[in-house]
Amino acid sequence: MTDLGLYRHLDQMAPWNDRLQVLEVIGVSDEAPDVKTFTFRSDNQTWFRYKPGQFVTLELPTPDGPQMRTYTLSSSPSRPFSIAVTVKAQAGSIGTRWMFDHLLPGSHVKAYGPAGDFSLHSHPAAKYLFISAGSGVTPMMSMLRWLNDCAPWTDVGFVNCARRAEEIIFRKELELLGGHMPGLSLGFMIEERSSREGWYGHMGRIDAIRLPLLAPDFREREIFCCGPDPFMRAVRGMLDATGFDMTKYHQESFAAPAVEEIPAPFASPAEDGTAVPVEAVTPIRFSLSEVDADCVAGQTVLQTARSSGVRIPAACEFGLCGTCKVKKVSGAVEMSHNGGILDHEIDDGFILACCSKPLSALEIEA
Repeated sequence: MTDLGLYRHLDQMAPWNDRLQVLEVIGVSDEAPDVKTFTFRSDNQTWFRYKPGQFVTLELPTPDGPQMRTYTLSSSPSRPFSIAVTVKAQAGSIGTRWMFDHLLPGSHVKAYGPAGDFSLHSHPAAKYLFISAGSGVTPMMSMLRWLNDCAPWTDVGFVNCARRAEEIIFRKELELLGGHMPGLSLGFMIEERSSREGWYGHMGRIDAIRLPLLAPDFREREIFCCGPDPFMRAVRGMLDATGFDMTKYHQESFAAPAVEEIPAPFASPAEDGTAVPVEAVTPIRFSLSEVDADCVAGQTVLQTARSSGVRIPAACEFGLCGTCKVKKVSGAVEMSHNGGILDHEIDDGFILACCSKPLSALEIEA
């Protein structure tokens, strides 16, 4: 019997709420060697609202315990009934290999997000240039799919680098879009030939000589870059050396920023003149777990929760992914985040546990 509930209109559905719902796998497809796309729908018939280029965090129930893994969405919000992540299984990867082995249509997984500010919606421009390598193509694909659906005349250059031709993710779809979008200019570059597929395009690594060949007017474009950290450092350094306006350069990275260590508070000097550290504590009530804990000076809410046996999901742990978002019922905190929480969520009393330190006694819904 057909489930008529699948055919509800968008205005009859509510946006997906990552605090209450899980995702159901509705498709798994191969994209390239060791690369798969997993497509999900909401298990509660809701629709997905996000910016192209944002990411989600999946909670994977591996044998070693829940693993939090952050993946950029490769899907477009112009198609709001499902979302997709495209992931590459690296050597030694635990979470992604578990997905490859266990996630099948009908499987369920908990997710948090979407989050992140790496999106053309945050940096509107007349002309774009997307530069990516390997699985760093995923946010670019999300943005390009959105442009194809909503603004197909946009002037956008798309440069993708891979080790071999068969490892170019989404190559066939990109070539198809190249025939549909009059303003799209595609440029592929590989490092080495293989016996599996012939190649007559650019070879080598992107540099100050090859970039103008792929995008002659790159200085006029808003540039988005994503790939392995060494790749992004090379692209950033190359652009900076050419005199490019770096305010128009944006890159996606899940690496933690440098954190300045904050010394513990000190009491009056001892008799020998040395300072004596004060182990100041602040009480925190975790109401849902019915746990009362003491937060030592300098500790975050997340660190205190862990030391007290209270589980708060967390992935990046530096205020980017938003996974550790919890409701603060009372009290005040000092929160230094990196975009993982929105202003209206802060106004509603939410905090990121990983980067919040109490300024007074707290009650947290956790």
